[in-house]
Amino acid sequence: MIKPVKTKKTVRKELEDEINRFLNKGGEIEQVEKGISGKEIGANLNGKSINFDNSGQQTRTPLTEEVKALEERKKQKQEKPINRKPTKKIIYDDFGEPLREIWE
Repeated sequence: MIKPVKTKKTVRKELEDEINRFLNKGGEIEQVEKGISGKEIGANLNGKSINFDNSGQQTRTPLTEEVKALEERKKQKQEKPINRKPTKKIIYDDFGEPLREIWE
């Protein structure tokens, strides 16, 4: 059985009903200025604390030597001559009849 898809109209109606229930129970809606966050600095977020202290920052390992070694290996692969045997290629005309043979 497939569940019916909620339309925007039904979702809006559900939200309005929830807001009205909240207000009827005595709840209040607070107006907050634009750009203000409700999260505190350093508060837990999904069990992880947010810490902007840079004292525990790890230093980066320089990889210049490794990169140079990789570039050298890449150059060596490119410099190797390609030793391949010549192959015979047949040239056909528009009707599929062989015209001539060439070696590549």
